[in-house]
Amino acid sequence: MPKGPQGQKRPADVIGNAAHVMRIATRQLEELMPGPAAEASRKGALKEVLTRADKLSSEKRKAIAKQGANARWKKKHAVAEWPGSRIAD
Repeated sequence: MPKGPQGQKRPADVIGNAAHVMRIATRQLEELMPGPAAEASRKGALKEVLTRADKLSSEKRKAIAKQGANARWKKKHAVAEWPGSRIAD
């Protein structure tokens, strides 16, 4: 489900989203906003990631980055195999 600028959940279709915004504007529906706990959790996770990155050597960071790039490249450029496309040996 798509999210608004502050992380609110929104309907994916245009008409559903317009109806949702209208209900919020006319106070038929209260918009749920992420609380302070969500913000603290995000900041804690960011701090943890930065701490882990500081502990890794540059060679290890490069190896992790290459592994991720290879996985993304493989996923993006995967060749679809058709049932009759293989040549029999």
